[in-house]
Amino acid sequence: MFDSIVEAVFRHAEQSPDRLCLADDNGRITYRAYAQKIARLAGAFAREGVAPGDRVVVEACQTIDYLAAELALQRIGAIFVPLEHNCVPGKIDAIADRVQAVAIIACRPGDGARRWCYEDLARMESEAAPFESETWPGRADVGEILFSTGTTGREKGIVLTHGNDIALAENVIHGVEMAADNVEMIPSPMNHSHGLRRYYGDMVNGSSVVVLGSAMNMKQFFKNMDEYNVNALDLVPAALTAVLKLSRGRLKDYADRIRYIQFGAAPMPEADRREICRLLPHSRLYNFYGSTESGCVALYNFNRPDAKPNCIGKPACNARLFFVDDDRREIETSAERAGLLASAGSMNMLGYWQDDEETARAMANGAIYSNDEAYLDADGDIILLGRRGYVINVGGSKVAPEEIEDAAMGFEGVADCAAVPVSDPHRGDVPKLYVQSKPGCAVDFAALRAFLAGRLEAYKVPALIEAIDRIPRTYNGKLLRRELMGDGAKKA
Repeated sequence: MFDSIVEAVFRHAEQSPDRLCLADDNGRITYRAYAQKIARLAGAFAREGVAPGDRVVVEACQTIDYLAAELALQRIGAIFVPLEHNCVPGKIDAIADRVQAVAIIACRPGDGARRWCYEDLARMESEAAPFESETWPGRADVGEILFSTGTTGREKGIVLTHGNDIALAENVIHGVEMAADNVEMIPSPMNHSHGLRRYYGDMVNGSSVVVLGSAMNMKQFFKNMDEYNVNALDLVPAALTAVLKLSRGRLKDYADRIRYIQFGAAPMPEADRREICRLLPHSRLYNFYGSTESGCVALYNFNRPDAKPNCIGKPACNARLFFVDDDRREIETSAERAGLLASAGSMNMLGYWQDDEETARAMANGAIYSNDEAYLDADGDIILLGRRGYVINVGGSKVAPEEIEDAAMGFEGVADCAAVPVSDPHRGDVPKLYVQSKPGCAVDFAALRAFLAGRLEAYKVPALIEAIDRIPRTYNGKLLRRELMGDGAKKA
């Protein structure tokens, strides 16, 4: 096996030089041509004085050039620090200062030495001799620093080795049963761990990746499906919602071709879950569980008759998942006694960049400890209840807020919703449901409560329902539940 993603690309270039490696909205490239491009860019960076261990901040874009720049930096032993596309200049400079970056690559020209835009890279590549070396980055070498999206507080830099990336790629490959002729389309932002790690899986596997500029561009989406014979997809739930809405069921035309879709980064609305299962009855539809710190550590194919609510399946091949109490002591769990989910394995980060205190809060002895409450069921599957503080403890019975939300999304007129715990003097917590109505609709809360009473146990039915103009979510659809934990709109 390989010790780094860049080594995998070069080995596949030797074995399958003419196989499609990457495509973007502007073109395509084979494994041989991609390896050559990486080698020339690596030569250009080395000529400019970028050395092993140096950090380089790179503004992301959904292009071959961006991904080649990453692997070129790693080829010479430098450390890749990606940031989101259209990042404000102040943030680019702030992150560059935090990691003591020796260079910045951005989408727009800027002032200063070693501050390049992609047009500069094209010129540098054309003028450079290919980088040549008999050695490759080692598994223990740091390859990248990923900054978390940071919905609250200061963003944290997650330090990852090349060995972490290989282990994550293997988790993906084995978890989705990736075939040798995989052609996967990825519209997820390529600065984010979600999109990058699907790409890593395909590169280690020697497969093909089609990078889509935007999941909202249905013309390009289906052009790629046909032109590259795409047989696998990666979608965050927000992208799935857009595809289902804009494509008007056209995915059904590819039901016999799409082998699997990977979902992650946020819970999926129940209505979208039902619709994608209907359109693709024979495809494997995976929810995966993980974090930027640990990557994909569990997968579950929910497109089957016996699918379980809130199930994240079994551990990925390089992961060991276990449960702990509040003192991080490992415990046995059941539906009656949940624990906090922890993960150990070669995919786990080294720690947070120059932040020993935060690292100690998140991990110990190589294991990462989450605030997610879960338990192991009789089949050996992990049932995820939700984030500590968000799980609703009604008189000792724990309720996953997603279960209430999934049921409520089946009620006519509900566009979005979110359940949170609120204090009750008699039962500890009770569920409270925020409801965003569809345009032109006014949801009848009494009828909604009766609807939920027919689908949920009595203690799970919201004691309070409130109207809200918009449910707060991140760009990729992740619910910002904490923003709803205080007082909101008027009670129903």
